[in-house]
Amino acid sequence: MTAQDERIARAALTRIVEPGDEHAGRWLRRYGATGFLQRLHDPRPPDTEPFPGTGAKRVDGWRRRATDADPLRDLDTIDRLGGRLVVPGDTEWPRQLDDLGDARPIGLWIRGRADLRTWALRSVALVGARACTPYGAHMATTLASGLAERGWVVVSGAAFGIDGAAHRGALAAQGATVAVLACGVDTPYPRGHTELIGRIAEQGLLVGELPPGTHPTPSRFILRNRVIAALTRGTVVIEAEYRSGSLVTARGAQRLGRHTMGVPGAVTSGLSAGVHELLRGEATLVTDAAEVVELIGDMGQLAPPRRGPVLPRDLLDPAAAHILEALPAGHPTSVRTLAQRAGTSPDDTLARLYELHSLGFVERQGDHWRLTNTPTDGSNARRGGS
Repeated sequence: MTAQDERIARAALTRIVEPGDEHAGRWLRRYGATGFLQRLHDPRPPDTEPFPGTGAKRVDGWRRRATDADPLRDLDTIDRLGGRLVVPGDTEWPRQLDDLGDARPIGLWIRGRADLRTWALRSVALVGARACTPYGAHMATTLASGLAERGWVVVSGAAFGIDGAAHRGALAAQGATVAVLACGVDTPYPRGHTELIGRIAEQGLLVGELPPGTHPTPSRFILRNRVIAALTRGTVVIEAEYRSGSLVTARGAQRLGRHTMGVPGAVTSGLSAGVHELLRGEATLVTDAAEVVELIGDMGQLAPPRRGPVLPRDLLDPAAAHILEALPAGHPTSVRTLAQRAGTSPDDTLARLYELHSLGFVERQGDHWRLTNTPTDGSNARRGGS
C-alpha cells in the first residue's frame, strides 16, 4: 500500500461516506482508507463481519455508493480545476482538524493557490444569520476588513447574509478569506453568490469535504460547521436567532476549546437573541477587530483602552484638580476657606489657584476666587458633578 493508494481510497470515501460520520471514522482509523474500502467491496469476508456495532442499513448505504465511486475521475476533475485533495499526513493538512476525532474530515477538496495549513494557523471564523439586518451586514464587513488588515484570515461559509458580508469585507481589504462549502468546490452555492465564490477561488480558498459535482443538503450545512469551528482559532457570531446553524458552529468551537465571541445587538431584535444567549454563557463580547485579536492573537496584542474624549480637566495635576473640586460653584471663596475645605495649607492652595487661573479654570476677585463663567472643558465645569 502506497501513499497514493491511500489518497485514492480517501478520494473514493469522500463520495461514499457522509461528512462527520463517526462510525466511518472509527473504521477508517482501524483499517486505514484502503482497508476500509476493500471491506466495502468484499461484503462477506470468510472470518467475521468487518463492521460490528455499525447498523446494517448504514453499511448497506456505504456499499451501494462504493459501487458508483470513481475516485480517479474526481481527482482528474479537481486537477483540471487547478485544485487538489488534501488528506491527513500531507504537509498542507491543518492538524487542528484532528481535534474532531473520528468526526474529522476524510479529506478536503481545495481550490485556490494558498496553503490551507498556513492560513488556518492565523484564522478566525465570522458566522451569523442569512437574513441579517443592515447593522449585522455592516458589522460583519467592518470586522472582516479590520481582521484582514491585521493579517488574519477570515473563514466563513459563503452563505447569504453575514457569511457573504464577511467574505466581501476581507476581499475589499485585499485580505485572505476561506469559504468552507457544504457541496463540491466546483458547485457554486447559493447560486446568487456565484460571482463571490469565483472571487474567493481567485483571491482565497474554497474548501469542502465533498467531491466535485456534489450538491448540498440541509444536514451537510450543519456538519460543515464543525469544520469551520475546528479550522479556526476562534468563532465570532454576528446576529443569530435561538435556532441557528451559527450557534452550532459556536458551540462546536467551545467544545473544541476555541475562543467563542459574539457581537451584541438590540435586545429587542430576535436576530440577536441567540448571540445574547451565548454572551450570557462562556462567549466573550467583542465590538471590533482589535478586541477579536486581543483574544485569539499573540500575547501582548491588546485592544486600545476604551474611554471618552480627553478633557482639559483630565490633564490637571492631581493636587490642582483637588483644589478645583473644592471650589464651590456660584460664589467667590477666600484662600483660607478653600484651604480648609481642601485640607491643604493656604500657601499650597494659592499656588494651585494661580496654576488653575493660568489655564482658565478660575478667576480672582480681590482676595477671593471663583470658577470662571465659561468652563474650559465644555462640561459645565464640574458644578455639582452634573
